[in-house]
Amino acid sequence: MLKKLVIRNIALMDFAEVDFEKGLNVLSGETGAGKSVIIDSLNFVLGAKADKTLIRYGKEACSVQAVFEVPDIEALKEVLRSFDIEDDELIIARKFGADGRGEIKVNGFPFTAGMLKKITQYLVDIHGQSDHFYLLKESNQLELIDGYAQDSVTAVKAKLRAEFARLKEIREELEALGGDESARAMRLDILDYQIREISEAELVEGEEESLAQEREKLANAEKILQSLSVARDCLSGEGGVLDVLQTACRNVGALSRYGDVYAALGDRMESLQYELDDVERALGDEIDGMEFDDGALERVESRLELWKQLGKKYGFGYSEIMRFFENATEERDKLARFDELSESLVKEESAVKKRLYEGYLALQEIRKSAAQDFSAAVTEQLRSLGMNSARFAVWFEEIPPYSPDLHFVGENGLGRLEFQFSANKGEPLKPLSKIISGGEISRFMLAVKTQSAKMQRISTYVFDEIDAGISGTIAKVVAEKFADIAKDTQILAITHLPQIAAMADRSLLIVKTEEPSGKTVSTIRALDARGKVEEVARLMGGDPKNRLAAENAEALIGLADRYKS
Repeated sequence: MLKKLVIRNIALMDFAEVDFEKGLNVLSGETGAGKSVIIDSLNFVLGAKADKTLIRYGKEACSVQAVFEVPDIEALKEVLRSFDIEDDELIIARKFGADGRGEIKVNGFPFTAGMLKKITQYLVDIHGQSDHFYLLKESNQLELIDGYAQDSVTAVKAKLRAEFARLKEIREELEALGGDESARAMRLDILDYQIREISEAELVEGEEESLAQEREKLANAEKILQSLSVARDCLSGEGGVLDVLQTACRNVGALSRYGDVYAALGDRMESLQYELDDVERALGDEIDGMEFDDGALERVESRLELWKQLGKKYGFGYSEIMRFFENATEERDKLARFDELSESLVKEESAVKKRLYEGYLALQEIRKSAAQDFSAAVTEQLRSLGMNSARFAVWFEEIPPYSPDLHFVGENGLGRLEFQFSANKGEPLKPLSKIISGGEISRFMLAVKTQSAKMQRISTYVFDEIDAGISGTIAKVVAEKFADIAKDTQILAITHLPQIAAMADRSLLIVKTEEPSGKTVSTIRALDARGKVEEVARLMGGDPKNRLAAENAEALIGLADRYKS
């Protein structure tokens, strides 16, 4: 339930803080007073696309805050838990600036518009005058019937969705197996060549890196040999480091009898000598192992060139080349087994199509049953709204017999449906879009909403002048319908009808004034009992201050109170 709406710098409103109650909340005011601001503000805070024209002229940003009591809807609570929200109250705050930047927060946490929509779909259902056209589209009519059928349709559509997904996969797998026979043969030749080329290369992981190092060594062999020889000569040549170190060891070793410190120094120098001897031998081994084979560098270069060419074709590096090899091998094996695999897939495709067709038939029957109950309930509501001769039915296009070539369209079924209506006795049923008038569509919409309110899990309904085109006795009946719905669901109704204003559990008046500064401002205020009488009197066309007009308004309010009691 919507508890509070705080509006800042929206259209003509500088600031408004509006409290709402359970039951029927009626908003009224003169034409152009700014009643649409409430709808615009609600749409905005619920996640509608923001528009700079929403911002009050001269202001840098606008904002709306909506406070909701969390309804007892398990699906909503599950969504909230996924966002780590387990409060009994939801505070949705949205801000939008003239620079195009916006901000959304729910209970203080930053939210995206997509995240917000997951929550608000359970909170408010807004219906304006333009929403009458919603009922005229066949796709929306189908959605309405599916909503009425609820779980039974959902279960069948889930199975159809899975079957259709598998049908799509099968078709992709058949396509992947290859086209006609000549195309498959050509592809097999290409794959055989690629696989053979990689196999014959006998690639080894890490080889490319080792070859690169070897190439550098061979390309600089003379320089390396010269440097190694100089280093060895420095160690073992006449007067080299080892000769000098040997002399030093003898002299220090002779001092060992004069103290432990000299013995320790002698041991260290002896260890150093052993280490340098080992280095000298290693240098010698490396020098002896150097070969000036003119063909060695050429062979390394040739091998590296092979790696390069394979990399250009199949991916650079051992891992990528071998991944290509594995994929190519798998594809070749599938193509080689085309007849076997395609036969199996074709059989499965046929089975899936038959299951889809059976699902379409089952879905159609569920929809027909739901449509029969729905049309009967709506017709009853229409009669209570003064349309005693009205008839309403849902026409279904028959599904053609099964054929493998039948167009399988997914989880929504095959056959169309269409709402058909007749307002007058003796007139045949015709498509709703072609015959229904403005006043009739208002009542039809209300009849649908009255019925759908019993099945939809929405905590608040908003009606923006849905009562357009009706008056007199019918207006009274519409007001009673609002009261009936409001027993279980909160309603916000914007209206010009005194009958609906009289039925209000909470009355809110929207007023437009011109300030001395020249600025036009819209404000909202809650009406007390006297204010309600005056507003109903105004809507009845009388002078709110006239005693007779006030008495008529009081009488109308009294009738409304008796109906609600």
